[in-house]
Amino acid sequence: MPTVIDDTTKLLLTVGLIAVIVGITALIAAMARARAKNNDAITTLGRMTEDLARHMSQAQAELGGRLQQLAENQTASQAQLTRTLDQRLEAVTHRLGEGLHQHTEKTGEAMGKVHERLAVIDKAQENLTQLSKQVVGLQDVLSNKQARGAFGEIQLEDLVRDMLPPSAYGFQVTLGNAKRADCVLKLPNPPGSIVIDAKFPLESYRALRAAREEPARTQALRAFAADVMNHIRAIADKYIVPGETAESAMMFLPSEAVYAELHASLPDIVAKSFSKRVWIVSPTTLMATLNTVRAVLKDANMREQAGVIQGEVVKLLGDIKRLDERVGKLQRHFGQATEDIREIRISTDKVTRRSENIEAIELGEDGAPPALAPLGVREVSSSD
Repeated sequence: MPTVIDDTTKLLLTVGLIAVIVGITALIAAMARARAKNNDAITTLGRMTEDLARHMSQAQAELGGRLQQLAENQTASQAQLTRTLDQRLEAVTHRLGEGLHQHTEKTGEAMGKVHERLAVIDKAQENLTQLSKQVVGLQDVLSNKQARGAFGEIQLEDLVRDMLPPSAYGFQVTLGNAKRADCVLKLPNPPGSIVIDAKFPLESYRALRAAREEPARTQALRAFAADVMNHIRAIADKYIVPGETAESAMMFLPSEAVYAELHASLPDIVAKSFSKRVWIVSPTTLMATLNTVRAVLKDANMREQAGVIQGEVVKLLGDIKRLDERVGKLQRHFGQATEDIREIRISTDKVTRRSENIEAIELGEDGAPPALAPLGVREVSSSD
């Protein structure tokens, strides 16, 4: 604000100077013209000079007054401006403090949320790290043929343990031909015990999935079919033992992808497995098969229990017959007891009447006893 006032003052001074210079220039021009005309003009020029000097004096005085007033106004304005600036600065400082306080609180809340999210992210990253290690471990397992076989056996054992009671299966059972089966389902005859063997033709399957050109895919498909067929023949030869096992066996593929690829690309191999009486199952189809096995075991158990129940019913009928005979005997005893009680009642009635007659005896005037009342129509024997 003081800079604006100084600029105004300078502007007024500049304007005054310009007016003086213009007046002087006009005067000089008039004097030049007056000299060119006549002497009368000199007098007129003198008057004009006096008027100009008077006007200049008035202008100078007015300019001095304005400058003084402007200086006073500038002082008052500076004081007012200072007060206004102090008030505004105080208000701005107050608002700035409140804004900083609110911003600090919001920043603290945001930082807290950020820390929470970072903790969640750290937990997720830790889980991802563990999952990556597990995936790497699974790849290591699947890359080793022996470990891959153990993986299939463990998955088979988990499924069977979850679906069947312990008495319905056995693991690593040695058959009569000295061959060891991964799992044997103990079913009643028929059909008899069924062997399940876990196989995992992963190398040929991976080669088939990696093949892009048609010749390479055809060759990989042939290799995949040969591996599966070799497994089917081995299971049919080792685990179908006449008189000991059922007439069929199962080959467990621990991968739904391998199972789906086999049925989609090699239906003739699946048909050959049927002809060899080797049923190929995946984890999902094995669960359905085990459900059926559980129903068969339940039905067989019910048949066994029905025989036991039938034997117990026969025994119960014999007990009921003997109970009926004994109840008849007891009824006859109760009848005899009832007859005995009736006869005893008759005797007690006679005794009671005799005692009453004895009590009522009175001698007559002639000394003869009165006639006794009859005890009854029937003559009572001495035994009564």
